[in-house]
Amino acid sequence: MITTRARGLANLHAGVTTLGVGLFFWLYGEFIMRYVPIVRLSREVNLIPYFACVISGMLLASRDLSRLSVPFHGMDVGEAARLAGRQVGFMAVLTFAMMFATLDRSISRLFLGTFLVWSWLGLVLVNLRLPRALARLVFQQGHQLPTLFVGRVASFAQLNPWILEKQPLGVAPLGFLTDDPLPETASELPGLPLGRVSDLSRVLAERVVGQVMLLELPRTDAAAQAVIALCQEHGCRLLIHNDTAKNYTHSLVPTTEAGRHFYTLQEEPLEDPLNRLLKRACDIAISLPIVVVLLPLLSGWVWIMQRFQAPGPLFHVRERRGQNGRAFRMVKFRSMHLATADPAAESKQAGPGDARIFPFGRFMRRRSIDEFPQFWNVLVGDMSVVGPRPYMPLLDEEFRQRTRGYRTRHVVKPGITGLAQSLGYRGEVTDPGLLDRRLYWDVHYITHWSLWLDLQITVRTLGQLLWPPRTAY
Repeated sequence: MITTRARGLANLHAGVTTLGVGLFFWLYGEFIMRYVPIVRLSREVNLIPYFACVISGMLLASRDLSRLSVPFHGMDVGEAARLAGRQVGFMAVLTFAMMFATLDRSISRLFLGTFLVWSWLGLVLVNLRLPRALARLVFQQGHQLPTLFVGRVASFAQLNPWILEKQPLGVAPLGFLTDDPLPETASELPGLPLGRVSDLSRVLAERVVGQVMLLELPRTDAAAQAVIALCQEHGCRLLIHNDTAKNYTHSLVPTTEAGRHFYTLQEEPLEDPLNRLLKRACDIAISLPIVVVLLPLLSGWVWIMQRFQAPGPLFHVRERRGQNGRAFRMVKFRSMHLATADPAAESKQAGPGDARIFPFGRFMRRRSIDEFPQFWNVLVGDMSVVGPRPYMPLLDEEFRQRTRGYRTRHVVKPGITGLAQSLGYRGEVTDPGLLDRRLYWDVHYITHWSLWLDLQITVRTLGQLLWPPRTAY
């Protein structure tokens, strides 16, 4: 019920903002054509394809709004700005892709650019204010859920932040039933104390209760059936808090498959075929022009520098572990002096002043130029542009033994760059804490993947090409 309300509020917000941005597109175009002659936008220009890109971008950005990392109806300025950036980012990618794909010279770049800037500013304000306004409008007095809480006092304390968070969605605490003695801080509990757990039947008969929330799983089947029967008899909803996860050291994610309820260790957005298709399409769109145009030029430059400083093969090709642990051959520009093949020696991580690296190789590594041949691995499907970085097999096994859950990284394709690397976690792993933080951000990427997150990582990585972090060597 509450999840449905949150999802409905997010969908309503998405519909209103998409409609608003679409209307703004036409009004802004009309305003530019009438009053801003400096912007070359004539009435002969066909704006319909760009309008379709704007609407499509808004709809793509609005997927799963109810699953944001913060309550959708309680976003602060930072979250509203990030959501607006995601919305404008999708619109920008689609509109400029349309412009370059059709080689359209009639459309004004200045019009599109200023439209996106004004849209971002407007969407920040709309994302900040509109969800609260919609929540007040659709979950006002007639649609509130007077909620009776039943359970232990300790459970109230754990769920109180959640209860406060859901009140804008119409969850109105009516009171609570507990068999525990009331603490001195009883005033902080949801509503008034209305009796013991055995008084549930009496309270449902005396008061208008829209929803009963059990804060723990019933201990017996008979107790569960009794509560269900009472709620059905009085026509109120029942919500049972599953406290099973407290018995595990790892957080669990509930999921439903064909009517069966399960727990899993993490969510995986890239198991959605549409998400995989979108990511693969982006990988091909980025890697193909780099492999065809840029990589041959870079290869010539690197080959010449290698001839002077460290003669030998142009590429360094070694085995790595990819998705589901499958082995593949990863390609890099060789940045070290040629040496006899020795897996143990190669598994030694490069550090500052490493004598194995020749001068131009050090320049390549600092600017990540040595990684460019991996766009070939992306093009053939072994890697993605963004994903957890792959390590040498010996290091991979060492890290697996040192860090619990390390192999979780292998559920997606490895990447040329990753969330951890974009946040500065590059270079030699000098202590277990660094490895733990890298793994944390790799798993965070897997469980929170989105095209917008990929775009953010890519932009940060491009910035590091110009201003390398001190860990890049």
